[in-house]
Amino acid sequence: MIEYIRGELTELTPALATVEAAGVGYGLNISLNTYSACQGHLHPSGGTRGGEVKLYVYEAIREDAHVLYGFYNKKEREMFELLITVSGVGTNTARMMLSSMSVGELCNVISTGNVKLMQSIKGIGKMTAQRIIVDLRDKIVALGIASEIPAGGSVQTPVDNAVRDEAVAALTMLGFSPAPTQKVVVQILKDQPSLPVEQVVKLALKQIK
Repeated sequence: MIEYIRGELTELTPALATVEAAGVGYGLNISLNTYSACQGHLHPSGGTRGGEVKLYVYEAIREDAHVLYGFYNKKEREMFELLITVSGVGTNTARMMLSSMSVGELCNVISTGNVKLMQSIKGIGKMTAQRIIVDLRDKIVALGIASEIPAGGSVQTPVDNAVRDEAVAALTMLGFSPAPTQKVVVQILKDQPSLPVEQVVKLALKQIK
């Protein structure tokens, strides 16, 4: 079992982080929350290569694949592991949820029983939302996840084609079709041109049909 990977952040996109440790490059699927945290490790000169980073790992071992998921802190991994225990919530759906809301925001939604807000997350229907709330309300308190404080705002970056392309690429990796995805992303950037990539993706997740 891999507990965490510490090494050089050699590649970073909103959906994937590559960390090189002992000469091996590990590709880890990440949420937008972890992406935002990892951005602080990028070199000031720009690009997608950065310094040392430590990501906690969840291994999804299937017959046809061995997939690694990376988390900037244990709280997010614990929430991920709780989410996938709920019937109807797989690893991709759990990552989608952690890309749409911070751990603190999810805790608030679950603890208050806000089914409507839970349903605003792409792929979460009413029955699944109710099941998540019922199954996890007590567990997030027992594990101390409910004490997680919602993350603050993101640093604003100038908008250019790179923001649009990176957002579309991230959403495509999450399973959405490129054409309708690009349409939504472009409209978001027209309305709010100063948004960073992770915020564009979060908004798009709520709008893509």
